[in-house]
Amino acid sequence: MTLALHRRALLLGSAGLAAASLSAAPRKALAQNAPSGPFTLPPLPYAAAANEPHIDARTMEIHHDRHHAAYVNNLNTALKDHAQLAQQPLEQILAKLGEVPEAVRTAVRNNGGGHANHSMFWEVMGGRGGTPSGELAQAIDRDLGGMDKLKADFNAIGGRVFGSGWVFVTVDRSGKLALASRPNQDTPLMEGGRVLLGNDVWEHAYYLKYQNRRPDYLAAWWNVVNWDKVAQRHAAAKTGTLTI
Repeated sequence: MTLALHRRALLLGSAGLAAASLSAAPRKALAQNAPSGPFTLPPLPYAAAANEPHIDARTMEIHHDRHHAAYVNNLNTALKDHAQLAQQPLEQILAKLGEVPEAVRTAVRNNGGGHANHSMFWEVMGGRGGTPSGELAQAIDRDLGGMDKLKADFNAIGGRVFGSGWVFVTVDRSGKLALASRPNQDTPLMEGGRVLLGNDVWEHAYYLKYQNRRPDYLAAWWNVVNWDKVAQRHAAAKTGTLTI
């Protein structure tokens, strides 16, 4: 083999290796730049494609690996000079925002809320929809008028959120349920409440697939709710062990 041909073969081989690793590069970069600090990005508890076709895998990847990761990173940055505060559980920090130093309070509110909301969000998805059973079903019938009314009211509230925000079902220590919405990354945790489940109505949660059709996204989202996980959260609320 001539020197020119040998050099060309080496170049082609290098290009092939680079192409083979290209798809893994974004994930590797994310791992290398993972936020350092007391708060960490929880992994998705299922494959990014698990919610297809209702929520596409690419949206899940961007939403989790970029948006949620940014909230965690920014929260750690905001608290890097507040070690005592940073060691507290997130739900306690959010419930006592007034005690957070004013210089970082807005950053903690936005990014701590974003971290809590998204950690809950991944947990209650990855299912196949349907309907709950047992005590959770009874609570929905008692407090929210049944599944059909819950879905209709929840979707209507989510559709009315102006700009970015969330729609939630809240739960108290007695297991009682209620509907609520919050702007931006605010959460009922900020008033000492607890969230049973919630849906993200920021555009980054649905725009790749649904564009401006938020009602279609809200309706489709029920197909990926994991009612077993939601029932576990309901039970934990009643025992006082539900955190975020």
